[in-house]
Amino acid sequence: MRRFFRPTWAEIDLGALVGNLRLLRKRVGPRVKVMFVVKANAYGHDATLCALAAQKARAADWLGVSSVEEGVALRGTGVRLPILILGSLYPFESVLAAAAHDLTPSVASLESAKRVAEAALRLRRKINIHVKVDTGMGRIGLRPDAALALVRDLSVMKGIRVQGLYTHMAKAEDDRGFTARQLKAFNGVVRSLGRDGLRPPLVHAANSSATLRHPEARFDLVRPGLAAYGLLDGFAPVLTLKSKLVYIKTAPKGATVSYGATWRAKRVSRIATLPIGYGDGYPRALSNRASVLVGGKRCPVVGRVTMDQTMIDVTGAPRARVGEDAVLLGSQEGSVVPASELARLSGTIAYETVTALSSRVPRTGVGA
Repeated sequence: MRRFFRPTWAEIDLGALVGNLRLLRKRVGPRVKVMFVVKANAYGHDATLCALAAQKARAADWLGVSSVEEGVALRGTGVRLPILILGSLYPFESVLAAAAHDLTPSVASLESAKRVAEAALRLRRKINIHVKVDTGMGRIGLRPDAALALVRDLSVMKGIRVQGLYTHMAKAEDDRGFTARQLKAFNGVVRSLGRDGLRPPLVHAANSSATLRHPEARFDLVRPGLAAYGLLDGFAPVLTLKSKLVYIKTAPKGATVSYGATWRAKRVSRIATLPIGYGDGYPRALSNRASVLVGGKRCPVVGRVTMDQTMIDVTGAPRARVGEDAVLLGSQEGSVVPASELARLSGTIAYETVTALSSRVPRTGVGA
């Protein structure tokens, strides 16, 4: 039986995903580990599909998630790779849950370290942690001097093993000066801990942009997201968003389409309806702006995108028929609508474009 009946879905090219991860491995070399970031449902690509594909292909050494819930869900599907929780843990029960499911917590304060130590005591075993250093992102993390002091304190604290030390680059894609200052601050911590014999086994700082643009940021491990999903140049796109034409009508000259009558036909036009809308994460901001591929031809979105349906002008695709595939994001017959284009048209970034796809859009793995 089909997994879904409404003909709107996202195809996840697992072969392309594994290829991207292998290309990243080749770029960084055999001594650097790869943490595949699968937070936010793998940037909308389906965390289970992607994590299991990476695990099966041995294309990643670690996985990165944002919360205990994300890690627990992956463990429930058979994911055995080490998993780092990149977000801050609170309250105490979340630390116990993380430890119980063999998830590695991030620590960004003495208080959170004490919570981990309490959990270790209760569970009667050591818990690995990664200490987060704030070098300019301003989100979570200790200042470099505070991070030094904390790691020194943790070295004598029972129940805790500092397995990793990391920071996050805020402008690696476009500001070498800012990135250099962040790395200088982070390197100061790493060198000081090294002199004390306390350098953790895994030091990491590089997201996709830092991995590719700043080799000095690779350290022991890199944390790709965008590149793994093919959302940076040089990597194969992984996600294709598809729907089908479910209705076609002829609109006379002067006819209007959708709420607010924001589009009016300048000629006799063939208008097709797709069962996808902003309730699926296809942004309303794309109304009268984006294009959809039908038979490899670009067909403009006409009228406002509604919650459940979007209309397109298929006059320029005379062979279009009900039941035919339409590609809203991705490629078809040599034509492409990239995530970067939809992001630009809707005033956002590619991260949000793919992550915003809602749970009511089924993801199907292909190319494995």
